[in-house]
Amino acid sequence: MGEIEDLFGGQASGLPSLLSNKAVLNRRTAQYRPAAEEEAPVTHLAGYAPFVAFCESGGVSVGQLASDVSASLAFLRTNIGDISADPGLSEAATVFVGNVIAAMRPEAHWMVMADGSREVGSRGMMVTVDRLIGGLGEADDGMVAGLLTHLEEWAADDLDGPGLPELRPVPSGQAREPFVRPELPSREYRNAAGKPIEYGNRWGADSPPEDSYSVETHGERFEGLHKVARALVEYLESAYEVDVSWDPAHAADVSTNTGEFTDVVRLTPRDPLAAPLTFMLTSLPGVVVHAGVLHDFPFPICGCDACDETAESEASRMEELVLGVAAGGYGERYPVGRKKWAEYALFAADGSGNHSGAGPMGATPAQLAAAEERLQAVPDGWRPWALRRSGTSTGVLGPGPA
Repeated sequence: MGEIEDLFGGQASGLPSLLSNKAVLNRRTAQYRPAAEEEAPVTHLAGYAPFVAFCESGGVSVGQLASDVSASLAFLRTNIGDISADPGLSEAATVFVGNVIAAMRPEAHWMVMADGSREVGSRGMMVTVDRLIGGLGEADDGMVAGLLTHLEEWAADDLDGPGLPELRPVPSGQAREPFVRPELPSREYRNAAGKPIEYGNRWGADSPPEDSYSVETHGERFEGLHKVARALVEYLESAYEVDVSWDPAHAADVSTNTGEFTDVVRLTPRDPLAAPLTFMLTSLPGVVVHAGVLHDFPFPICGCDACDETAESEASRMEELVLGVAAGGYGERYPVGRKKWAEYALFAADGSGNHSGAGPMGATPAQLAAAEERLQAVPDGWRPWALRRSGTSTGVLGPGPA
Protein backbone atom coordinates (compact mmCIF):
# COMPACT_ATOMS: atom_id res chain seq x y z
CA MET A 1 0.00 0.00 0.00
CA GLY A 2 2.89 2.31 0.70
CA GLU A 3 3.35 3.75 -2.81
CA ILE A 4 -0.08 5.36 -2.94
CA GLU A 5 -0.28 6.26 0.73
CA ASP A 6 1.73 9.44 0.30
CA LEU A 7 -0.99 12.08 0.38
CA PHE A 8 -0.22 13.48 3.83
CA GLY A 9 2.90 14.73 5.57
CA GLY A 10 5.49 12.18 6.60
CA GLN A 11 5.51 8.41 6.19
CA ALA A 12 2.27 6.60 6.94
CA SER A 13 2.47 4.60 10.17
CA GLY A 14 0.38 2.41 12.43
CA LEU A 15 -1.45 3.42 15.58
CA PRO A 16 0.50 3.83 18.82
CA SER A 17 0.86 0.65 20.85
CA LEU A 18 -0.34 2.42 24.02
CA LEU A 19 -3.04 4.94 24.67
CA SER A 20 -2.00 8.53 24.13
CA ASN A 21 -0.66 10.38 27.14
CA LYS A 22 -2.80 13.41 26.32
CA ALA A 23 -6.31 13.57 27.68
CA VAL A 24 -9.07 15.92 26.66
CA LEU A 25 -10.92 17.77 29.36
CA ASN A 26 -14.41 16.48 30.14
CA ARG A 27 -13.92 13.43 27.91
CA ARG A 28 -12.64 9.92 28.52
CA THR A 29 -9.23 10.12 30.10
CA ALA A 30 -6.37 8.42 28.31
CA GLN A 31 -3.98 6.08 30.08
CA TYR A 32 -0.74 7.24 31.67
CA ARG A 33 2.38 6.62 29.64
CA PRO A 34 5.86 6.47 31.19
CA ALA A 35 8.17 9.06 29.65
CA ALA A 36 10.59 6.37 28.48
CA GLU A 37 7.81 4.74 26.46
CA GLU A 38 6.42 7.85 24.77
CA GLU A 39 5.95 7.45 21.04
CA ALA A 40 5.82 10.11 18.36
CA PRO A 41 2.21 11.21 17.73
CA VAL A 42 0.61 9.58 14.70
CA THR A 43 -0.49 12.24 12.21
CA HIS A 44 -0.50 10.10 9.05
CA LEU A 45 -2.18 6.75 9.63
CA ALA A 46 -1.65 3.93 7.14
CA GLY A 47 -4.49 1.88 5.71
CA TYR A 48 -6.36 4.12 3.24
CA ALA A 49 -5.06 2.68 -0.08
CA PRO A 50 -8.40 0.99 -0.99
CA PHE A 51 -10.12 4.36 -0.70
CA VAL A 52 -7.50 5.95 -3.00
CA ALA A 53 -8.13 3.20 -5.56
CA PHE A 54 -11.90 3.71 -5.24
CA CYS A 55 -11.54 7.43 -5.93
CA GLU A 56 -9.20 6.95 -8.86
CA SER A 57 -11.49 4.36 -10.45
CA GLY A 58 -14.14 7.07 -10.61
CA GLY A 59 -11.80 9.72 -11.99
CA VAL A 60 -11.79 11.72 -8.76
CA SER A 61 -8.69 13.73 -7.75
CA VAL A 62 -7.86 12.17 -4.40
CA GLY A 63 -5.17 14.79 -3.85
CA GLN A 64 -7.82 17.50 -3.79
CA LEU A 65 -9.89 15.53 -1.28
CA ALA A 66 -6.83 15.15 0.94
CA SER A 67 -6.37 18.90 1.22
CA ASP A 68 -10.04 19.93 1.48
CA VAL A 69 -12.15 18.58 4.33
CA SER A 70 -15.32 20.04 2.84
CA ALA A 71 -14.74 18.23 -0.47
CA SER A 72 -13.89 15.03 1.38
CA LEU A 73 -17.09 15.04 3.40
CA ALA A 74 -19.16 15.89 0.30
CA PHE A 75 -17.59 12.99 -1.63
CA LEU A 76 -18.16 10.58 1.25
CA ARG A 77 -21.83 11.57 1.52
CA THR A 78 -22.34 11.17 -2.23
CA ASN A 79 -20.82 7.69 -2.23
CA ILE A 80 -21.84 6.58 1.24
CA GLY A 81 -23.90 3.64 -0.07
CA ASP A 82 -21.03 1.99 -1.95
CA ILE A 83 -18.54 2.77 0.82
CA SER A 84 -20.68 1.45 3.68
CA ALA A 85 -21.46 -1.77 1.75
CA ASP A 86 -17.78 -2.77 1.74
CA PRO A 87 -16.27 -3.07 5.26
CA GLY A 88 -12.71 -2.84 3.91
CA LEU A 89 -13.49 0.28 1.90
CA SER A 90 -15.37 1.81 4.82
CA GLU A 91 -12.33 1.29 7.07
CA ALA A 92 -10.04 2.83 4.44
CA ALA A 93 -12.36 5.83 4.08
CA THR A 94 -12.37 6.25 7.87
CA VAL A 95 -8.57 6.33 7.94
CA PHE A 96 -8.47 8.75 5.00
CA VAL A 97 -10.87 11.30 6.48
CA GLY A 98 -9.11 11.02 9.84
CA ASN A 99 -5.85 11.93 8.11
CA VAL A 100 -7.56 14.88 6.43
CA ILE A 101 -8.64 16.17 9.85
CA ALA A 102 -5.19 15.52 11.36
CA ALA A 103 -3.64 17.63 8.61
CA MET A 104 -5.73 20.68 9.57
CA ARG A 105 -3.56 21.61 12.57
CA PRO A 106 0.17 20.97 13.11
CA GLU A 107 -0.32 19.44 16.57
CA ALA A 108 -3.33 17.28 15.63
CA HIS A 109 -2.87 13.51 15.88
CA TRP A 110 -4.59 10.15 16.18
CA MET A 111 -5.50 8.70 19.57
CA VAL A 112 -6.81 5.33 20.73
CA MET A 113 -9.22 5.69 23.62
CA ALA A 114 -9.85 3.30 26.51
CA ASP A 115 -12.81 1.68 24.72
CA GLY A 116 -10.73 1.03 21.56
CA SER A 117 -12.30 3.82 19.51
CA ARG A 118 -10.05 6.08 17.44
CA GLU A 119 -10.13 9.85 17.66
CA VAL A 120 -8.35 12.57 15.71
CA GLY A 121 -7.67 16.15 16.74
CA SER A 122 -5.92 18.04 19.49
CA ARG A 123 -6.85 19.36 22.90
CA GLY A 124 -9.04 21.97 21.19
CA MET A 125 -11.32 19.33 19.64
CA MET A 126 -11.39 15.60 19.11
CA VAL A 127 -13.47 13.76 16.50
CA THR A 128 -14.41 10.09 16.92
CA VAL A 129 -13.65 9.02 13.37
CA ASP A 130 -14.87 5.45 13.83
CA ARG A 131 -18.44 6.76 13.90
CA LEU A 132 -17.97 9.41 11.22
CA ILE A 133 -18.77 7.30 8.14
CA GLY A 134 -21.97 5.93 9.65
CA GLY A 135 -22.92 9.38 10.91
CA LEU A 136 -22.53 10.94 7.47
CA GLY A 137 -25.03 8.44 6.10
CA GLU A 138 -27.65 9.66 8.59
CA ALA A 139 -26.77 13.36 8.80
CA ASP A 140 -28.70 16.10 7.03
CA ASP A 141 -27.16 19.14 5.33
CA GLY A 142 -27.41 21.27 8.48
CA MET A 143 -25.58 18.71 10.61
CA VAL A 144 -22.75 18.41 8.10
CA ALA A 145 -22.50 22.18 7.82
CA GLY A 146 -22.27 22.40 11.60
CA LEU A 147 -19.44 19.84 11.65
CA LEU A 148 -17.56 21.78 8.98
CA THR A 149 -17.95 24.99 10.96
CA HIS A 150 -16.52 23.36 14.09
CA LEU A 151 -13.61 21.92 12.12
CA GLU A 152 -12.81 25.22 10.46
CA GLU A 153 -12.99 27.16 13.75
CA TRP A 154 -10.75 24.59 15.38
CA ALA A 155 -8.25 24.78 12.52
CA ALA A 156 -8.06 28.58 12.80
CA ASP A 157 -8.13 28.85 16.60
CA ASP A 158 -5.17 30.26 18.52
CA LEU A 159 -5.75 28.09 21.61
CA ASP A 160 -2.17 28.26 22.77
CA GLY A 161 -1.74 31.96 22.14
CA PRO A 162 1.57 33.46 20.96
CA GLY A 163 4.60 31.87 22.56
CA LEU A 164 2.71 30.15 25.40
CA PRO A 165 5.00 27.44 26.86
CA GLU A 166 3.81 23.93 27.63
CA LEU A 167 2.53 23.52 31.17
CA ARG A 168 4.87 20.97 32.79
CA PRO A 169 4.65 20.86 36.59
CA VAL A 170 7.40 18.73 38.12
CA PRO A 171 6.48 16.55 41.11
CA SER A 172 9.02 16.98 43.87
CA GLY A 173 7.32 16.16 47.19
CA GLN A 174 7.21 12.49 48.06
CA ALA A 175 5.52 11.23 51.23
CA ARG A 176 7.58 9.17 53.66
CA GLU A 177 5.25 6.16 53.45
CA PRO A 178 3.49 4.97 50.27
CA PHE A 179 -0.29 4.86 50.01
CA VAL A 180 -1.71 1.35 50.31
CA ARG A 181 -5.06 0.81 48.62
CA PRO A 182 -7.68 -0.89 50.81
CA GLU A 183 -9.08 -4.17 49.59
CA LEU A 184 -11.97 -3.64 47.17
CA PRO A 185 -15.20 -5.68 47.24
CA SER A 186 -15.03 -8.78 45.04
CA ARG A 187 -18.34 -9.76 43.48
CA GLU A 188 -19.57 -11.57 40.40
CA TYR A 189 -21.83 -9.72 37.97
CA ARG A 190 -23.96 -11.41 35.30
CA ASN A 191 -25.62 -10.27 32.10
CA ALA A 192 -29.27 -10.74 31.12
CA ALA A 193 -28.50 -14.28 29.97
CA GLY A 194 -27.02 -15.17 33.35
CA LYS A 195 -23.41 -15.34 32.14
CA PRO A 196 -20.63 -13.77 34.24
CA ILE A 197 -19.42 -10.38 32.96
CA GLU A 198 -15.67 -9.97 32.74
CA TYR A 199 -15.51 -6.21 33.32
CA GLY A 200 -12.34 -4.65 31.99
CA ASN A 201 -12.10 -7.21 29.18
CA ARG A 202 -15.63 -7.49 27.85
CA TRP A 203 -14.88 -6.72 24.22
CA GLY A 204 -11.35 -8.06 23.78
CA ALA A 205 -9.86 -6.79 20.53
CA ASP A 206 -13.29 -5.93 19.10
CA SER A 207 -14.98 -2.53 19.24
CA PRO A 208 -17.93 -2.26 21.64
CA PRO A 209 -21.38 -2.64 20.05
CA GLU A 210 -23.13 0.64 19.31
CA ASP A 211 -26.00 0.00 21.75
CA SER A 212 -23.52 -0.45 24.63
CA TYR A 213 -22.66 3.27 24.63
CA SER A 214 -26.01 4.26 26.11
CA VAL A 215 -26.33 1.43 28.64
CA GLU A 216 -25.07 1.41 32.22
CA THR A 217 -25.47 -1.90 34.04
CA HIS A 218 -24.13 -2.91 37.45
CA GLY A 219 -23.05 0.58 38.43
CA GLU A 220 -22.75 -0.80 41.94
CA ARG A 221 -19.42 -2.33 40.92
CA PHE A 222 -17.87 1.09 41.63
CA GLU A 223 -18.93 1.18 45.29
CA GLY A 224 -15.36 0.42 46.36
CA LEU A 225 -14.29 3.86 45.11
CA HIS A 226 -15.87 5.41 48.23
CA LYS A 227 -13.59 3.24 50.34
CA VAL A 228 -10.53 4.27 48.33
CA ALA A 229 -11.45 7.96 48.56
CA ARG A 230 -11.80 7.79 52.35
CA ALA A 231 -8.50 5.94 52.61
CA LEU A 232 -6.81 8.63 50.50
CA VAL A 233 -8.20 11.36 52.74
CA GLU A 234 -6.94 9.55 55.84
CA TYR A 235 -3.54 9.01 54.23
CA LEU A 236 -3.16 12.63 53.11
CA GLU A 237 -4.15 13.92 56.54
CA SER A 238 -1.54 11.71 58.20
CA ALA A 239 1.26 12.46 55.72
CA TYR A 240 0.90 16.19 54.95
CA GLU A 241 0.31 19.55 56.59
CA VAL A 242 -3.31 19.89 55.50
CA ASP A 243 -6.64 20.92 57.02
CA VAL A 244 -9.55 18.52 56.47
CA SER A 245 -13.16 19.66 56.52
CA TRP A 246 -16.20 17.40 56.00
CA ASP A 247 -19.05 19.73 55.07
CA PRO A 248 -21.85 19.47 52.44
CA ALA A 249 -21.24 23.16 51.66
CA HIS A 250 -18.00 22.16 49.92
CA ALA A 251 -20.15 20.68 47.13
CA ALA A 252 -20.06 24.20 45.67
CA ASP A 253 -16.43 23.53 44.68
CA VAL A 254 -17.58 20.99 42.08
CA SER A 255 -18.99 22.26 38.78
CA THR A 256 -19.72 18.82 37.27
CA ASN A 257 -23.35 17.72 37.43
CA THR A 258 -23.06 14.76 39.79
CA GLY A 259 -26.63 14.25 40.96
CA GLU A 260 -26.99 13.24 44.60
CA PHE A 261 -23.98 12.92 46.86
CA THR A 262 -23.41 11.26 50.21
CA ASP A 263 -20.35 13.07 51.62
CA VAL A 264 -18.04 15.95 50.69
CA VAL A 265 -14.62 16.70 52.13
CA ARG A 266 -12.18 19.49 51.33
CA LEU A 267 -8.44 19.18 51.99
CA THR A 268 -6.65 22.53 52.15
CA PRO A 269 -2.84 22.48 52.29
CA ARG A 270 -1.41 25.01 54.73
CA ASP A 271 0.82 26.33 51.95
CA PRO A 272 -1.50 28.67 49.98
CA LEU A 273 0.50 27.95 46.81
CA ALA A 274 -0.30 24.21 46.99
CA ALA A 275 -3.46 22.90 45.30
CA PRO A 276 -6.49 22.04 47.44
CA LEU A 277 -8.55 18.92 46.82
CA THR A 278 -12.27 18.34 47.29
CA PHE A 279 -13.70 14.79 47.26
CA MET A 280 -17.40 14.38 46.50
CA LEU A 281 -18.76 10.88 47.12
CA THR A 282 -21.75 10.41 44.84
CA SER A 283 -24.67 8.04 45.14
CA LEU A 284 -24.07 6.51 41.69
CA PRO A 285 -21.76 5.26 43.36
CA GLY A 286 -18.67 7.19 42.33
CA VAL A 287 -16.29 9.97 43.31
CA VAL A 288 -15.61 13.40 41.83
CA VAL A 289 -12.32 15.03 42.81
CA HIS A 290 -12.02 18.78 42.36
CA ALA A 291 -8.31 19.62 42.06
CA GLY A 292 -6.94 23.12 42.44
CA VAL A 293 -9.35 25.89 41.56
CA LEU A 294 -11.07 24.84 38.34
CA HIS A 295 -10.92 21.20 37.33
CA ASP A 296 -13.22 18.29 38.19
CA PHE A 297 -12.16 14.67 37.67
CA PRO A 298 -14.97 12.06 37.84
CA PHE A 299 -14.40 8.41 38.78
CA PRO A 300 -15.70 6.62 36.82
CA ILE A 301 -15.49 8.93 33.84
CA CYS A 302 -18.48 7.36 32.14
CA GLY A 303 -19.54 3.99 33.56
CA CYS A 304 -21.30 2.87 30.38
CA ASP A 305 -20.93 -0.70 29.18
CA ALA A 306 -18.84 0.37 26.16
CA CYS A 307 -16.14 2.04 28.24
CA ASP A 308 -15.94 -1.14 30.37
CA GLU A 309 -14.27 0.55 33.33
CA THR A 310 -13.65 -1.28 36.60
CA ALA A 311 -13.34 -0.18 40.21
CA GLU A 312 -9.67 -1.18 40.10
CA SER A 313 -8.85 0.90 37.00
CA GLU A 314 -10.73 3.91 38.35
CA ALA A 315 -9.08 3.59 41.76
CA SER A 316 -5.69 3.66 40.03
CA ARG A 317 -6.61 6.84 38.17
CA MET A 318 -7.88 8.50 41.33
CA GLU A 319 -4.71 7.60 43.23
CA GLU A 320 -2.52 8.92 40.40
CA LEU A 321 -4.40 12.23 40.42
CA VAL A 322 -4.52 12.74 44.17
CA LEU A 323 -0.95 11.65 44.90
CA GLY A 324 0.32 13.64 41.90
CA VAL A 325 -1.36 16.80 43.19
CA ALA A 326 0.11 16.32 46.68
CA ALA A 327 3.57 15.78 45.18
CA GLY A 328 3.43 19.05 43.23
CA GLY A 329 2.91 17.44 39.84
CA TYR A 330 -0.24 19.42 39.01
CA GLY A 331 -0.67 22.72 37.23
CA GLU A 332 -3.57 24.81 35.93
CA ARG A 333 -3.79 27.76 33.58
CA TYR A 334 -6.65 30.16 32.81
CA PRO A 335 -7.53 31.89 30.51
CA VAL A 336 -5.92 30.26 27.46
CA GLY A 337 -6.36 31.51 23.89
CA ARG A 338 -9.15 33.40 22.23
CA LYS A 339 -11.81 31.09 23.66
CA LYS A 340 -10.50 31.58 27.21
CA TRP A 341 -10.38 27.90 28.00
CA ALA A 342 -8.78 26.38 31.07
CA GLU A 343 -5.86 23.98 30.91
CA TYR A 344 -4.40 21.43 33.31
CA ALA A 345 -1.38 19.13 33.35
CA LEU A 346 -0.74 16.28 35.76
CA PHE A 347 2.53 14.39 36.27
CA ALA A 348 2.47 11.24 38.40
CA ALA A 349 4.21 11.44 41.77
CA ASP A 350 6.52 8.54 40.91
CA GLY A 351 7.34 9.86 37.44
CA SER A 352 5.49 6.99 35.74
CA GLY A 353 3.54 9.18 33.33
CA ASN A 354 1.49 12.27 32.69
CA HIS A 355 -1.62 13.61 31.02
CA SER A 356 -3.20 16.94 30.30
CA GLY A 357 -6.35 18.55 28.99
CA ALA A 358 -8.02 21.80 28.04
CA GLY A 359 -11.59 22.94 27.53
CA PRO A 360 -14.33 25.39 28.43
CA MET A 361 -15.31 25.78 32.08
CA GLY A 362 -18.74 25.54 33.67
CA ALA A 363 -17.77 27.79 36.58
CA THR A 364 -19.45 31.13 37.29
CA PRO A 365 -17.84 34.41 36.18
CA ALA A 366 -16.94 35.14 39.80
CA GLN A 367 -15.26 31.73 40.18
CA LEU A 368 -13.35 32.21 36.94
CA ALA A 369 -12.15 35.65 37.98
CA ALA A 370 -11.00 34.32 41.36
CA ALA A 371 -9.26 31.38 39.67
CA GLU A 372 -7.46 33.67 37.22
CA GLU A 373 -6.14 35.81 40.06
CA ARG A 374 -5.02 32.85 42.15
CA LEU A 375 -3.32 31.03 39.28
CA GLN A 376 -1.15 34.05 38.55
CA ALA A 377 0.84 33.09 41.65
CA VAL A 378 1.56 29.55 40.33
CA PRO A 379 2.26 29.95 36.58
CA ASP A 380 4.49 26.86 36.48
CA GLY A 381 2.25 24.63 38.57
CA TRP A 382 1.09 24.22 42.15
CA ARG A 383 3.66 23.59 44.86
CA PRO A 384 4.00 20.18 46.55
CA TRP A 385 2.21 19.78 49.86
CA ALA A 386 4.44 20.14 52.90
CA LEU A 387 5.09 16.87 54.72
CA ARG A 388 3.62 16.60 58.21
CA ARG A 389 6.13 17.15 60.97
CA SER A 390 6.89 14.11 63.06
CA GLY A 391 4.71 13.87 66.15
CA THR A 392 1.94 16.16 64.88
CA SER A 393 -1.51 14.79 65.70
CA THR A 394 -4.13 14.16 63.03
CA GLY A 395 -7.87 14.47 63.00
CA VAL A 396 -10.52 11.83 62.53
CA LEU A 397 -11.34 10.20 59.24
CA GLY A 398 -14.68 11.91 58.88
CA PRO A 399 -18.34 10.88 58.67
CA GLY A 400 -19.62 7.65 57.30
CA PRO A 401 -18.10 4.16 57.19
CA ALA A 402 -14.33 3.86 56.94
